[in-house]
Amino acid sequence: MSIFQRFFGSSNDRKVKALAARVAKINSFEPQIQALSDEALRAKTQEFKDRLAKGETLDQLMEEAFAVVREASRRVLGQRHYDVQLVGGMMLHQGGIAEMRTGEGKTLVATAPTYLNALTGKGVHVITVNDYLAQRDGEWMGQVYQFLGLTVGTIVHGLSQTQRKQAYQSDITYGTNNEFGFDYLRDNLVYDVEEMVQRGHHFVIVDEVDSILIDEARTPLIISGPTEDRSEFYKTIDLLVKELIKDPTTFDHDEKQRQVILTEDGSEKIEEILMEGGHLAEDSAGLYDAANVSVVHHVNQALRANILYTRDKDYIVRAGEVILIDEFTGRMMHGRRLSEGLHQAIEAKEGAHIQPENQTLASVTIQNYFRLYEKLSGMTGTAATEAQEFGDIYQMDVSEIPTNRPVARIDDDDEVYRTEAEKNQAILKQIEECFTRGQPVLVGTVSIEKSETLSTLLNGHKFEANGKKYNGIPHNVLNARYHEQEAFIVADAGVPAAVTIATNMAGRGTDIQLGGNVDMKLAKWRDEQRGLGVEVTPEKALEQKAIFEAEIKDLKDKALAAGGLFVLGTERHESRRIDNQLRGRTGRQGDPGHSKFFLSCEDDLLRIFAGERLDSIMRTFGVQEGEAITHKWLNGAIATAQKRVEQRNYEIRKNLLKYDDVVNDQRKAVFEQRAEFMTTADLSDVINEMRQDTIEDLVTRHLPPKAYAEQWDVAGLDEHVRGMLGLELPIAAWAAEEGIANEEIQTRILAAAEARAAEREQAISPEQMRNIEKSFLLQMVDMQWREHLMHLDHLRNVIGLRGYGQRDPLNEYKTEAFSLFEKLLIDLRQNVTRWLMTVEFQFEQPEPAPQSRFTEVHLDPLSGENAAQMGLLPDGLSPEQRQALPISALPQGWEDTGRNAACPCGSGKKFKHCHGALV
Repeated sequence: MSIFQRFFGSSNDRKVKALAARVAKINSFEPQIQALSDEALRAKTQEFKDRLAKGETLDQLMEEAFAVVREASRRVLGQRHYDVQLVGGMMLHQGGIAEMRTGEGKTLVATAPTYLNALTGKGVHVITVNDYLAQRDGEWMGQVYQFLGLTVGTIVHGLSQTQRKQAYQSDITYGTNNEFGFDYLRDNLVYDVEEMVQRGHHFVIVDEVDSILIDEARTPLIISGPTEDRSEFYKTIDLLVKELIKDPTTFDHDEKQRQVILTEDGSEKIEEILMEGGHLAEDSAGLYDAANVSVVHHVNQALRANILYTRDKDYIVRAGEVILIDEFTGRMMHGRRLSEGLHQAIEAKEGAHIQPENQTLASVTIQNYFRLYEKLSGMTGTAATEAQEFGDIYQMDVSEIPTNRPVARIDDDDEVYRTEAEKNQAILKQIEECFTRGQPVLVGTVSIEKSETLSTLLNGHKFEANGKKYNGIPHNVLNARYHEQEAFIVADAGVPAAVTIATNMAGRGTDIQLGGNVDMKLAKWRDEQRGLGVEVTPEKALEQKAIFEAEIKDLKDKALAAGGLFVLGTERHESRRIDNQLRGRTGRQGDPGHSKFFLSCEDDLLRIFAGERLDSIMRTFGVQEGEAITHKWLNGAIATAQKRVEQRNYEIRKNLLKYDDVVNDQRKAVFEQRAEFMTTADLSDVINEMRQDTIEDLVTRHLPPKAYAEQWDVAGLDEHVRGMLGLELPIAAWAAEEGIANEEIQTRILAAAEARAAEREQAISPEQMRNIEKSFLLQMVDMQWREHLMHLDHLRNVIGLRGYGQRDPLNEYKTEAFSLFEKLLIDLRQNVTRWLMTVEFQFEQPEPAPQSRFTEVHLDPLSGENAAQMGLLPDGLSPEQRQALPISALPQGWEDTGRNAACPCGSGKKFKHCHGALV
C-alpha cells in the first residue's frame, strides 16, 4: 500500500466514506418516518412524484426516499436495511457496480434505488440470472413496492404477448437478461405498434452483473426461423466421423483453444469414405471443392460434437432431448440450442430426435442491448477481477462495499496432489473429519460428472468414528439433474454434519445459513400441510415458525461450535470469480468459516497449462504417494493460469463487440425507421420518394449523364421499366428524338409511373392502398434485413482470411458491411416499388395466424464461434408447415403454377395456400 493510501485511503475507501455522510442523513429521517401510519407512509410516494414534477431531482429526494423504503421493508418483511446496504443502494443509483459479499443481502439492497428511480414513471428493470429468482424476487420484494403504491411485473419464459406488455407497463419489472433481450428483438419484428411490449430503457439493475455482462456477453442474442430438415444427413455423417476418430492420427485436438481439426491423413480418409458413399457432389474435384462446402461443414461439426462436447459435462440427455449445461452455474438451459448445425450434430451423436436448423432474423449482443439503457447498474459478490472490462465497455465503476460485520473466514492454501485418485482420497478424509465433528461441508465441483463420481465415493466410504461404524457418508447433490430441489438443498447445507456437493455456486439466490433457513422450512411445511388437506391458518403458521426458530438456533450453535461452514473446492475453475463465489458461501455476516481447494496434476486447468512441469517437479522433490505440496507461490502460479484464460475470454468478448459495433448503427437505423413506419398512418410520401429514387437509379445506370446517346443502353432500360414498373413505354422512340436529354426521359417515365400508381389506387380505394403500402414496406424491410444479416454472417466467417494479405480484418469488415448496407437500401427501394407497381391485388378472408416459428438463440458461452438457441418450437413442423417450402425446392414444372391456380398436389387448395406459400 502506498504512503498516500495509508494516510488518505484508497479511492474506494474515499468513495464509501463520502456516502457514509448521506447515510447519516437517511438515519436522521428515521424517527419521523417511523411515526407515520401505513396510509401516510404510502402517501409519501405521491408526494415524491409531485415534487419531481415541480422540478426536484432524484438526488435531492434520495435520502428521504431511502428512509421510506427502509421503514416499509421493516414493516412488510421484518428486515431493516443495514447502513452498508444503503451505501450499496446509493452506488446502484449512481450507475455503478456494488461488490458485496455473499450473505450481505443484495436482494434487499436493490429495493431502495429501484423505488427511487421508479418514481419517474419510466419503468425500472431488475435483471436476474434465472426465472426462479426473477419470480421469487418479484414476489418477495414486490411486497415492499406494492405497500408503497407501486406496481410490479415479472417476465418469465412462457408468458403471452398480453402478459408481457402488462408486466412492462408496471413501475418495476423483474426478469432474466435473455427474456428482456429477446423481447427487444421481437418488438422489432412485429407489424403493429400495439404488439410491441417494451416501452423504453430507462434504468436497470443487473443482479450477478459479472455473470450476465461478462460470462454471457461473449456471444449475441439471436432470433431465428427454421430452414430445411437434414436430420438423416447428420446421422450419416456422425456414423462416418465416429468410425474415423477411432484412429487418433486423423485429428488434432487443441484443449487450450478448445478446437479440433482433421489432419491431412484424416481429410484423405474421410474424403475416400464420402466418395464411396456417394455423398460428394457429382463431377467435384474432391472434398474441398466449392460444391461440397456444406458437406465439409457437417463433417467439422460432427467432429466437434464427438471430441469437444462431453455428456454430463457440457450437456445431459433427458427424455431423448439434448439439454445444454451452463458452465458457470451448472444449471440446465432448457430449450437453448447450439447453432450452425452443432446441436444437431450432438443430437445425432446421442441418437436423440434431430430438430431442423435455423437462420438469423434479428440479433444483438448483450453489451449493446444493455448499453441502450440511460442508466446501467449492477451488483455481485465478485466484480473486482473484471473492473477494467466493466470500465472499458460499460463505463461502470466497481465499488467494494464493506461487510456489515468483520469477515472471520480462514482461507487455506491449495493442496496439490500428483493424481486424481490421491486427491479424492484426501477429499474423503477431509469430509470425514468435518462430518465426525458435526461441521457442515459444501463441496464445489466443476461438472456433473465430477459431482456424481464424488457422490459414489462418499456412498462407498466406510469408516469408524466415536465408536460408531459408518457405511458411507450421507450427502445431497446439487447439479442440473436435481435442479428442482435446488433451493431446499442449499437452504439445508448449513445444518450440522450436512454434506452438500454442488456444481458451481454462482447465482444460487438462496443463502446458506448455519443451522438452516426458517423461511424455507416453513414453506416446505406449508406444502406438506396442503398436501395432507390441512388448512394452514396464520396462527398455526406463527406457532410452527416459533418451533422452527428454536430448532434452528440450537442447530446453529452446534454448527458454530464445530467451526462454521467448511467450503471444499475439488478443482480450480477457469475463472477466479467462480472460485471466489464458492469461497464466499462461508463466513456470511461475521460467522466463522473455513475454505480449502484440493487439486491434482490431472485436473483440466493444471493439466493444460502446467501439468507435465508440475508433475516433474513433484517427482524431483520425491513427493510420496498421498502427499501434497502447498505453497503461496503455487497459489500465485495457479492464479496466473486463470488470468490467462480470463484474458483470452475478454479478448473474445472485446472482438465480438468490435464487430457488432459496426452493425449496431445499422441495426439502430433500421429498427428506428421500422418503428416510424409502424406509427405513421400515411406512408405515400415515402413510397413516392422510393419510386422517384428507383427511376432515377435506373435511368442513371442505363443512360449515363455524360455519355453520348449512341452509348445509352435503351433496351436494358426498357426491359427494367417493364419488369420493375409494369409499364409498356416507347423508350426507344423517345431516345431516338433529336437532342433529347436523359433527364427528359426520366421525367416522362416518372409521370407514367405516377399515373399508373394513381390508377391502381383508384381501383381499390386510397384507404386500402395505405394499408397495403405499410404492410409491403414492413415485410420488405424485414426480408432485406434478414438477408443482410445472413450476408454479414458469411462475411464474418471469411473476413479473417484477409489477414493473410496483410490487411486488417476489422477495417475490411467495416468497408464491406457499409457496402452491403448501401445495397440493402437500394434493394429495398427497388423491391417495394416493383411490388406495389406490379402485384395484382385480391382480397380474401385472412386465414388463422400460424403458430410462431421464431426461435431465440444465445451463442454458446463455451466458445465464441458457436450459438445457443432458446427454441420455442415443437419437435417437428406440421404437414402444412412442411408444405411451405421455398419455390426452388418444388418438383420440376410446379414453379410456373399461377398463385391462384389449384395446387398440382391435388389438395384442392389454391397454390399460394399450399405448396406455393411464402416462407
